Amino acid sequence: MTHLLRAENVSLGYDHTPIIENLDLEIVQGAVTVIVGANASGKSTLLKGLARLLKPDTGQVTLGGRNIAALPAKKVATVVGLLPQQPIAPDGITVADLISRGRYPHQGWFRQWSSTDDAIVAAAMAATNTHELAARRLEDLSGGQRQRVWIAMALAQDPEILLLDEPTTFLDVTHQIEVLDLLLERNRERGTTVVMVLHDLNLAARYADHLVVMCAGRIVANGTPAETLNADIVRNAFDLDATIVSDPVCGAPMVVPIGRFHGLVPPGSPRLNVPALQRQHIRN
Repeated sequence: MTHLLRAENVSLGYDHTPIIENLDLEIVQGAVTVIVGANASGKSTLLKGLARLLKPDTGQVTLGGRNIAALPAKKVATVVGLLPQQPIAPDGITVADLISRGRYPHQGWFRQWSSTDDAIVAAAMAATNTHELAARRLEDLSGGQRQRVWIAMALAQDPEILLLDEPTTFLDVTHQIEVLDLLLERNRERGTTVVMVLHDLNLAARYADHLVVMCAGRIVANGTPAETLNADIVRNAFDLDATIVSDPVCGAPMVVPIGRFHGLVPPGSPRLNVPALQRQHIRN
C-alpha cells in the first residue's frame, strides 16, 4: 500500500515565531525529492512538519489522505522514517543496538523479533559499511562513522517514505557519494520515496528527480532540476550570481558561482575578465 504525503496550507514555527506560512507541497511518490535553500529558509522546519515532529499552527500534513497528527505514532513510524539533523541516542548505546532499534516500530503483541529482522538489520549494516562497528559505542565514533550508523538505522526501519535532513553531514566526499548512491539505489530498486535536505546544489541536481527550492519560508521553485535550477532562481534564493552549465557526468544542471575571484589568481597570471563573464552570463 502506498501513502501520499502532503502539506496542505501549512504554517510552522517555533515559540509563536512563524518560519513557514501557508505552504502547500505534495511529495512525489516513488521519487527522490531534494529540498534546497539558503540557511534559515525553512528546509529543516518543513521536514519536521512532514515527519510529525512539529505541529502546524494552521493547515495539516496528511498521510494517505488522513491528518498525520491523528494517526498512531507507531503506525506512522512503519510508513515514515526520519533522520533528523541532530539525532539523539542514549549514553553508552552500541552501534548494533542503535541500528536494531530501527525495527522497533514493526514489533508488537503479534509480531515479535524474528530472523527477518536480523536479516534486515544485517543488510542495513552491510549497505552502510557499519558491520565492523557493531560492538562499539556510538559516542566513541567519529562524526562520519556516527552519520553512517544513523543512516543504517533509518534503512533498518524499512519505511515506505524516508525523510533525511542533511544525510551527508560530517562525511567526506567519497562517503557522501556512497550514501547518496545508496539512497538512490533504495529508491530505484524498492520504490522507497526519498525526501532529503541537501546544501550542495550540484549533488542535489544530480540525485533529485524532483527539486524543491525554498527561500524565506516559501517554495519559490518546484519541479525537475532542469525546471528549477536557473540563474535567476539561484540569485533570488541564494543571493548568488552563477552560471548554469551541464553536469558532464549526468547532464543535470550544474551551478558555477561567478564570485569575485579575490585572491584566487596568483600575481603575474592572466586575470579573468569578470565583467565579460557576467555579460555572457546575462545573455545566456
